[in-house]
Amino acid sequence: MAGSSHGHTPAAWTGVIIAFIGFCVSGAFTVLADPLGFWAGLVIVALGGVVGMVMQAAGLGKAKTKSGHPAGETVGAES
Repeated sequence: MAGSSHGHTPAAWTGVIIAFIGFCVSGAFTVLADPLGFWAGLVIVALGGVVGMVMQAAGLGKAKTKSGHPAGETVGAES
């Protein structure tokens, strides 16, 4: 998987880091038994996905070909 540079883009890193922070927030508020904080953490997780998609649309993600697969990847080829 590492040979295909899957996910090695600023959009992917930023989205995953924001989502990770959201999971940490949500987990902490679960332990504290605070439902409002738990849901706020899940909103942060969703925000990470949105930020990643916006950054990809802005050209900071991996380019896709017309077939819908990232450039340089072959369907069904596994290393």
